[in-house]
Amino acid sequence: MKFAAVIVLAALFACALAAPAPDVEILKSVSDVLPDKWSWDVATSDGTAVQGVGEAKSLGKDEDSIVVHGSYEWVDEKTGQHFKVTYVADENGFQPEGEHLPRV
Repeated sequence: MKFAAVIVLAALFACALAAPAPDVEILKSVSDVLPDKWSWDVATSDGTAVQGVGEAKSLGKDEDSIVVHGSYEWVDEKTGQHFKVTYVADENGFQPEGEHLPRV
């Protein structure tokens, strides 16, 4: 009996998560993919935007890496506050910056 209750609760939770999102339109969707370089630029009507450029990079003998420069931004639906993160992701890891993020 407990197993059936867990299944019912899991099903209800899945239904809640599958509820349709508010109508959001894609305003911009551009991408360019080449063998050693790629870019993307996406914006939606709810204030979300994602941009980036990536490229393959040679670090020396038989050692390659990928370098990505980009940003993403959104508007908090509860407070209306705008957030933006710019970043570099390379052989040194993911390095985000944003006014709302702590500086080290």
